[in-house]
Amino acid sequence: MGKIDDALQQQGITLPTPGAPIANYVPCVISGHQLIVSGQLPLGLDGKLDDRFKGKLGATVSDETGREAAKLCAINVLAQARVALGGDLDRIVRCVRLGGFINAQPDYATVPAIMNGASDFMVGLMGDAGRHARSTVGVAVLPFNAAVEVEALFEIR
Repeated sequence: MGKIDDALQQQGITLPTPGAPIANYVPCVISGHQLIVSGQLPLGLDGKLDDRFKGKLGATVSDETGREAAKLCAINVLAQARVALGGDLDRIVRCVRLGGFINAQPDYATVPAIMNGASDFMVGLMGDAGRHARSTVGVAVLPFNAAVEVEALFEIR
């Protein structure tokens, strides 16, 4: 087992079987030394979106649940990465960028704090190699009324 898998195991995290795309796109693209992972929803190990992770921040979803959803999205990002990298997450050199989309009320101003669920997870898992650039935006709606969606860009070897 590699470093990232060891860190996941130490945290008690099992990567789910990645979800299939829901439209005309691929889950990941490798271009040169980059792995781009399409936006991932907070799907559980069963591949389903728990009702807790449906709805809008600032209305029906609490900040704590939103951060948990963002972390789960990041876990699903790594599940997609594992498949794209032939099972070897240690091909990841660093997390370059995360992008977060938060299903939020128009006046909800703490969107960045929700995305910290994904960012804190990545840094906690990879240390300095998990520190990344980031964009986070509030949106009117996400697929299946998910509260959060996260995409990623990794440097790979």
